[in-house]
Parts: sequence; structure tokens; C-alpha cells
Amino acid sequence: MQILDGKALSNKIKENLKIENEKLKEKGLIPGLAVILVGEDPASQTYVNSKEKSCQAAGIYSKKITMDENISEKELLDTIKELNIDDKIHGILVQLPLPKHINSAKVLETIVPEKDVDGFHEYNVGKLVTGNETFVPCTPLGVMKMLEEYGINPTGMDACVIGRSNIVGKPMMNLLLNAGATITVCHSKTKNLKEKTLQADLLVVGIGKANMVTADMVKKGAIVIDVGINRLENGKLTGDVDFDSVASKCSYITPVPGGVGPMTIAMLLQNTVTSAKRFFETK
Repeated sequence: MQILDGKALSNKIKENLKIENEKLKEKGLIPGLAVILVGEDPASQTYVNSKEKSCQAAGIYSKKITMDENISEKELLDTIKELNIDDKIHGILVQLPLPKHINSAKVLETIVPEKDVDGFHEYNVGKLVTGNETFVPCTPLGVMKMLEEYGINPTGMDACVIGRSNIVGKPMMNLLLNAGATITVCHSKTKNLKEKTLQADLLVVGIGKANMVTADMVKKGAIVIDVGINRLENGKLTGDVDFDSVASKCSYITPVPGGVGPMTIAMLLQNTVTSAKRFFETK
């Protein structure tokens, strides 16, 4: 069994981006990321602060915009429209979830696709589905980057994705399908889940239920990617996979924390730099 070390790979990517950004700066280009935070959700604040620090470390200009949770939808949309035409900003991210009175889909569709570094705009989703180059949601993109780093080729594999969210499950399915894997997607309504997971050479779990996947659900020698992150009553972080029981059956497995999580921010930074370079090339 080998651990897929997302933290180490994330640090490697950030260091490479820092070197690349120093060269871009010499050409007069500084990649810029704007992050909009609406309200005072503690988890969202933690995520946004982490992104801001990562931007600074990698040489990316970071603009954090905080808004009151009672802000009108129009005011939020107007802010996004201003960022759409701001030449210093190459990536726009609206931290989810948003307050209930704001239409999240409308907000995400207001971001121009060229600056949609989260890969949530319908235009970019459509390009992913059709197998064309585009911005891809950062967490599943991070999973693909980890597989690549460890020389794991999904082509021909039977892959099972547990979870069907727009953020992880669906884009993960399309990325693996585009890579030549045969995909089974499972979710809360799936019958005989264990029967399906036992067939998987590659199992990606992102359903948000602590330690849901146990050893009896995993085929010997399988590759297990745990996207989940849950906080137990004792304060400990754990994934959707029961790591202690499953690890001995795997060929590869991601830990929680230190697996997929750090890769999400690394891919966000990478997408922002890619967007900046495209902007520079079209000037």
C-alpha cells in the first residue's frame, strides 16, 4: 500500500508556480485572483484565508472582497461584473454556500467563463462533458493530477465514483471517462452499493459521510481516493473512507487530512495562472 501524498505534491506545484510567476512578472504580468466572501460562515472564512495566504506565497495578486450576509443579489452581481472587466483579475471565485436569498446558479453564470477558475460556469461544464480543454473544478482536477504524479493511468480501469455533486462527483465522472475509464456513479439512492464498489479498480468517494466506506466494500489492490472531510465529535478530521481498515487492502490510498484537500487550492492557483497567461497571449 502506498500513500498518495497530496500535501507534498501541492507544495511542489506551488513552488513551481512561484518560479513561473517570477518569470511572468518580468514580462509585466502578475496573475490575479479575486475571492468574494458573503457572510461570516467560519468554515468559509477559513477557506478564503487559506486561499489568500497560498496566493501570496505563490506570487499571485489576491483580492479578497467581503460582503454582509444581507447584501442584495444585484449588488453581488454588480461586483462580479466589475471584476469581469478588471484587467488585474484573471480568476474570480465566489465562496459557497451563499445566503438563501441569493441565487447561486445566477451568480456563477455571471462570472465570464474566461475567469471561471472554479470551473462551475455552464459553458465550462459543457466543454468538460464534450472532452474539450477548459477550466475544471479544482478538487476533481487535483485528483487527476495526483494520479498522474504517481503514474496511475485510468485508461481501461473500472472506476466507481460515490457522489454526484456538481463540485466533485459529476466532473470527476467526466474526467475519468475522458481519460478512458469505465465509470459507475453511485449516490444516496443507489441499490446494492457494496456490489458496485467491489468491482472498482479505482474508487473515488465524496459523499460527506464519515467512514462510510469500509474494508468489506473495497476490492483487494484497488486505488482509493477519499475526497470527504468530516469533523468527528472529538474534533478529529476524518474522510468518507475508514482509512484504518481499508488501507491494508489498497494499492494506493489518500489520507485525510493531507490527501485531496491540499490539491484543491493548488489547482485553483494553477487555473488562475493559466487564465493569466491566456489573457497575456490575447492582448
